[in-house]
Amino acid sequence: MVEMKLIDFWGDRRMPRTLMNEPAWVAYAQIYVESAENSAELGECFAGQRNGLCGAAVPGKLYLITGLHTGEVGFAVELHETMPPVEYSAEDVVEASYRPIGDAMLVTWAGDGGWWPLDLEPQTDYRVRFSAWGMDAGHQASPPMDGEPLVDRYLLQFWPARPAPDRVVKETSKQAAYWHKFAREQPTPAELAKRKQERARQDEARRLAERMAAWGGALPSEQLARTTNGQQLALFDRALVDALERTEPQTLRLIARWAARRACEEAGYGGNERVAAILDRMDRGADWLETLNGPPRPVEPGAEASATVHQFVTQAYGWFDDRDPFDNTVTVVTATFNVEAFSAAIETIWLATEPFEDKTRLLAELRERFLTSPAT
Repeated sequence: MVEMKLIDFWGDRRMPRTLMNEPAWVAYAQIYVESAENSAELGECFAGQRNGLCGAAVPGKLYLITGLHTGEVGFAVELHETMPPVEYSAEDVVEASYRPIGDAMLVTWAGDGGWWPLDLEPQTDYRVRFSAWGMDAGHQASPPMDGEPLVDRYLLQFWPARPAPDRVVKETSKQAAYWHKFAREQPTPAELAKRKQERARQDEARRLAERMAAWGGALPSEQLARTTNGQQLALFDRALVDALERTEPQTLRLIARWAARRACEEAGYGGNERVAAILDRMDRGADWLETLNGPPRPVEPGAEASATVHQFVTQAYGWFDDRDPFDNTVTVVTATFNVEAFSAAIETIWLATEPFEDKTRLLAELRERFLTSPAT
């Protein structure tokens, strides 16, 4: 028996492996080979190239242009062991170098029209040839209806080869000429990288400026950034916040208690005995539970000790004019007990501005009473 060896009609080459051969859906005259999750714009994929049909400037990606805008085109993908002869019946032929980053596949726009795995070795250098028939006719045609012949078709061929510049092998159609011109007008990869770097610098500068503006004109310190209500107060009066950051903790505690009392006074709680008692215990330095609930009740012999603990309203709910005076008082007084003196001052001051129709009046009083340095 004679062993049969498969050869192609050229006589000394193996037949290519067909990786895909069926109609493929294109949208916006585009279809892609992808081997990594890397998004890239049209111009970026053709940066520095001579050809505008097979964009290979972005690692791991091929950006392929068709004549038909939307619909099915004929499409085939082949893998060769060596460089195949050019299909001279094709009207347009281009070549580029390609190196898959991972598992390669042919994909349609957003994957809506399907995808086909391509048996290419990752991290291996290939030469790719993209041949086209009927690009101009496809560009002018409407999407083929069911049963109608496809207008344009394409052949994508891969073979192992060292990287080399892309080239236009054959140019016939007006569509190919248009896209080649487009590619040659794109910046080189080095120019594109420089533009990207400048855009990144501008974006970072804009983000920095926006953050500074959101904090009253300067970036917050770590201490200020983690403070509840710090951004609101800084945006309203950044100079005051900066002065408070330079103030010693003992004075900050006094400021917080003073602000809590001024809020209750401005709200008209002065005649409320329960509120007055809370403020007095706060000023005497009682702990939080005693400040809100009063001194513990004496326990009679044999009786089980118990304590009444008020379920306080947290600062997150703020100060509201239509709320019970006791709840508002608990909110602003609780802020004075923040473990950090700076946070206690910032949180209490901002809460304390709520009863004031003109917030600046409270802050002016605060400056006059506690912050006498000309710099404040």
